[in-house]
Amino acid sequence: MGDQHLSLLRQKEWRIIDHSSIGPQFDAKQSFAIDDTLCYVVGKGESAPVARSWVHHQTIVLGIQDTKVPYLADGIHFLKEKGYHVIVRNSGGLAVVLDEGVLNLSLILPETEKGIDIHRGYDTMWELIRYMLREYDVKIEAREIIGSYCPGSYDLSIFGKKIAGISQRRLRGGVAVQIYLSVNGSGSERAKIIKGFYECALKGKQTKFTYPHINPSTMASLSELLKTELTIQELMMKFLTSLKDLSGHIYSKGLTAHEQELYENYLIRMIERNEKALGGLV
Repeated sequence: MGDQHLSLLRQKEWRIIDHSSIGPQFDAKQSFAIDDTLCYVVGKGESAPVARSWVHHQTIVLGIQDTKVPYLADGIHFLKEKGYHVIVRNSGGLAVVLDEGVLNLSLILPETEKGIDIHRGYDTMWELIRYMLREYDVKIEAREIIGSYCPGSYDLSIFGKKIAGISQRRLRGGVAVQIYLSVNGSGSERAKIIKGFYECALKGKQTKFTYPHINPSTMASLSELLKTELTIQELMMKFLTSLKDLSGHIYSKGLTAHEQELYENYLIRMIERNEKALGGLV
């Protein structure tokens, strides 16, 4: 394990917020607004570092760049026909699939005097996932997987197949390192959805920005690769026990009244951002 990166996980205490079992009514815009709220309070020193888990049902999260495709309405129509709800995120990256087989984790940390540079944030999440899955005899690599959706240099993969993607959001002295982890279900079927979106939204047209050419066989879930049926709840237990191992103290605490007020404002911003980016398309 990379001790330098595990050191960020060795906080005096972690505040746990579990939103992994709210259900289909939980909108992904809410998740991004909650993480912005937590970034603010952690950055101000009003909260201990937060580890948050979240699951959304039948949702496609687009990046801002995805909204600039030439035939956005056709792409969104395709996704809606497939039964997906569509939102635009406020952190970096491109389109991803979130469903009940995908666990999202956020680590929300304060910027220290030395600062948490972007690579250290990514490495910390990578080390956490490696620690969580250490009982399995597999190598989890961090490198770009060409042909995957939302490709990046910190794609996490096993046997060359992408299982997770990491993004970061920095706000008011706080850093949110976010990961989506495909726990069960078919990684290639998820990739086919995003491939279909780009086919409908681009129609082969050349654009200034290069969108990914998706090869569904480059993506898989943990259950598929480890050949064992894993559940969100099992991964949640690994997440919590890993943080307990590394920090010594974890505690659960929902949003305070002050945080709830901040959250309402951040949610309004997310809604406005989505209305501006997607208009009447969703």
